[in-house]
Formats: sequence, structure tokens, C-alpha cells
Amino acid sequence: QVQLVESGGDLVQPGGSLRLSCAASGFTFSNYYMTWVRQAPGKGLEWVSTISTGGSSTMYANSVKGRFTISRDNAKNTLYLQMNSLKTEDTALYYCGKGGSSTVLSGGPRGQGTQVTVSS
Repeated sequence: QVQLVESGGDLVQPGGSLRLSCAASGFTFSNYYMTWVRQAPGKGLEWVSTISTGGSSTMYANSVKGRFTISRDNAKNTLYLQMNSLKTEDTALYYCGKGGSSTVLSGGPRGQGTQVTVSS
């Protein structure tokens, strides 16, 4: 079965950086687009970024464009999200999901999440 395990979340000061990882198993990772979404306290699920199967195409929400970088290592079945210049509004539970944005936002497979807290 599909298993997605996120890691790397932490408490960080504004302006800091974090790198999230998502270890995937139970499916052919390299055949699927992969997506990061997040959920802030009291808010709905928000799309963050999506990467194509080979990694050549990436897409970002306007709120993170220029600060976050999505990447993948198909040999390691791992998805990454490099987050720089973090802001307090980036505080959320971050999930990786199998598939594109519409699939993940409509309830597609995703992990349990990793908590990112940006605070001074």
C-alpha cells in the first residue's frame, strides 16, 4: 500500500530555513507527479508545490514562489521541499501527496505530516 512519511519539520525563527523530506513506498515513485500541501491552524488545506515525474517541471503557489524549492530523488524514492526565508505565515502542518495538486487536494494519498513552526 502507499506509504508517505514526512520529516524535517521544526521550530525556526523568521528568516530561517528548513528542508522537508518525504519517503515514499508502495508504488512506483518515478511514475507520479508529487505535491506538497499544508494546513495552518484553523484553516483549510493549501497547495504549496508540485513536481513532475522527472523533476524537470515545478510549480509553486504565489505565497512561496522564490522562497521554496521542490525536488525529488527517484533513485531514493524521496521528495524534498527546501524552505528559505521562512515567515510566520508559513507555520503549518506540511504533507506530501501522491499525484498532482487536484488529486491531493481532493483527498488523494498523503502522509501524516510534519509540523513547521516559524516564530521568534
